Amino acid sequence: MEKNVILTQDIIQKKLERIAYEIYEHNSDGEEIILAGIWERGLNVARKIADILQQISPLKPRIIELRLDKQNPAAVTVSEEVDFNGKVVVVVDDVANSGRTMLYALKPLLSYLPLKIQTAVLVDRRHKSFPLSVDFVGFSLATTLQENVVVETAGNEIVSAYLQ
Repeated sequence: MEKNVILTQDIIQKKLERIAYEIYEHNSDGEEIILAGIWERGLNVARKIADILQQISPLKPRIIELRLDKQNPAAVTVSEEVDFNGKVVVVVDDVANSGRTMLYALKPLLSYLPLKIQTAVLVDRRHKSFPLSVDFVGFSLATTLQENVVVETAGNEIVSAYLQ
């Protein structure tokens, strides 16, 4: 399959910096922020945002992992026991397609009373089947339903995003 690159590594870095600044602007009155990265590439995006937040703000980012099967997302596991009461939580993923994964990822938070729940994605597609609006978006695009957006990683590095 042909790769139609929509974001290079340099552009991705700039998009993540912008997302981090927006997260800080919307949560500058707090001390800690929980970045809940959806396994696997969403966790990479969350780590990158946390690194930037540590450089630009006094916020203390805490990273947790949300693990779920994106094809059958009924069960969600959290990497560690966290009391989300009164906390700001940003659920992070690489791409928002239908909105289903992001909505199911919220399940562990629903038995608490967080101060805020926000969402962040590197790439937001506009074909939502579920009622989800992303708060912090790196790049938004309309695609055909047949096209897939793929975020390519190498270890912890985010290399590119392309249409397939």
